[in-house]
Amino acid sequence: MREQTRIGPTRMLFFGDAALSDGFQLIGFQTWPDPAPGEFDRILGELLDTRASAFIIVDSQLIKQGSRLLERVRREGGRIVITEVPPLNSPDYLHSDIDARVQPLMGYAGITQRV
Repeated sequence: MREQTRIGPTRMLFFGDAALSDGFQLIGFQTWPDPAPGEFDRILGELLDTRASAFIIVDSQLIKQGSRLLERVRREGGRIVITEVPPLNSPDYLHSDIDARVQPLMGYAGITQRV
């Protein structure tokens, strides 16, 4: 059995709206409030290069802006976990790209699509 090497503890990171970042910082997350364009990809690149483990929470608005490394992280699986949170001013609205993959499995009644 191949031994998996992990460098350091799992990092907890938040990228997104500054209004949300204070709460995440209080519970121990490293935060990037209102990150500059490319900052999310820069950190993802560092995590990939160093083979670090991370749990990342990202504002859904930032995900919509696109990332050149997000799919690579998702394909790699497991070591870097990324989840989204809805905007603070629209807490009931969260539509992630995974919805499109799960919807056919659940049937149209299983997931309601918000507009």
